[in-house]
Amino acid sequence: MTKLAFSVHTAEFHQDPHSVLNEFREKDPIHFFELKRFGATYRAWLITRYDDCLAFLKDNRITRDVKNVMSEEQVARINSSEDVDFVSNHMLAKDAPDHTRLRSLVQKAFTPAMVVQMNPRIEEIAEGLLNEMEKQDEVDIMSSYASPLPYIVLAEIIGIPAKDREQFHQWTSAIVDTSESNHEVTNRNLREFKSYLAGLIQEKRTHPQNDMISRLISVEENGDKFTEEELYSMLFILLVAGLETTVNLIGSGVLALLQNREQMELLKNQPELIDTAVEELLRYTTPVILMANRWVTTDFTYRDHQILRGDMIFIGIGAANRDPAQFENPETMDVTRTRNQHLSFGLGSHFCLGAPLARLEAQIAFRALLNRFPNIKLHQEYGEIQWRKNAFLRGLEKLPVSLL
Repeated sequence: MTKLAFSVHTAEFHQDPHSVLNEFREKDPIHFFELKRFGATYRAWLITRYDDCLAFLKDNRITRDVKNVMSEEQVARINSSEDVDFVSNHMLAKDAPDHTRLRSLVQKAFTPAMVVQMNPRIEEIAEGLLNEMEKQDEVDIMSSYASPLPYIVLAEIIGIPAKDREQFHQWTSAIVDTSESNHEVTNRNLREFKSYLAGLIQEKRTHPQNDMISRLISVEENGDKFTEEELYSMLFILLVAGLETTVNLIGSGVLALLQNREQMELLKNQPELIDTAVEELLRYTTPVILMANRWVTTDFTYRDHQILRGDMIFIGIGAANRDPAQFENPETMDVTRTRNQHLSFGLGSHFCLGAPLARLEAQIAFRALLNRFPNIKLHQEYGEIQWRKNAFLRGLEKLPVSLL
């Protein structure tokens, strides 16, 4: 039997990561491989069964902070410049007590009440985008709807001036490109991103407004506040992770509905299914297909495998979300599915803080789109569907559709 070899940079993984990850789940669910990056070779494990993914997500011997297992020299090799080191200092890259401190500060600024209050504004933004789409017979869902909707919402919440939003969009698009040849381009965009944030934060310090940046600057917990670097990191993770996952959920969700017409008809005829439909689209499309940036802090044995300190752990969310041991008929999309404990938002202390906002945006986006354009269908003349170049976030480049 041919030994499986894992790489996120193959054409096969780029086009259909679900099939690749499913094969590992079935044949080699705790897969050891060597990762060659930044001029070095790292021991790594790909975890793909649902129960195993749960175990590793909960295990306190697994750290999100690379500085817990690598020397300063090794960390410097990964973060090629101090100018871009801020991307590894956000709360998702920290463990307790640092993660607890940062998350408690963010929760004081990013409250559930704030998300609920955004409902009318999100509906207004969606309707405005649909009004523009209505002027055309054929559109690209990604550029006309899936991308601008969460982007405008998040930009307004965070406090990005309207005149700067197009530039911000260009930065975030470039930053999430993880193709092997894109390292220097990514770092340049990160430096520009940080430089802009420095000016924006200073402006908000002088003239605070009712936005996320102003609240993050002023929020305090037991005498503790964000440092300047932590502000950069928090805004980075809110803008990039918070934005791109929702963009992918809406875009890939529309594609999934168009490819499963009976499910789309069911949702159109029974709009009260929108809650379970969004959860199913989160499971079925899995916007974060692979979770990385986890390291082992101490040697241990798991299911007869010797896991060593410093090993990297890759959590195959795409495979876990389609594990037949957890989900009935996992390869079938079912908008009525109620037993749906998917892992698309993570688990435990690192559960996605923006999950309520992402769910609300998706519910509004799908409901409004199907209500306005009940006859929407894929525009076949555009050829094959193209996916974005990201090893971890699963999203479309374009999704051409006919509206009439």
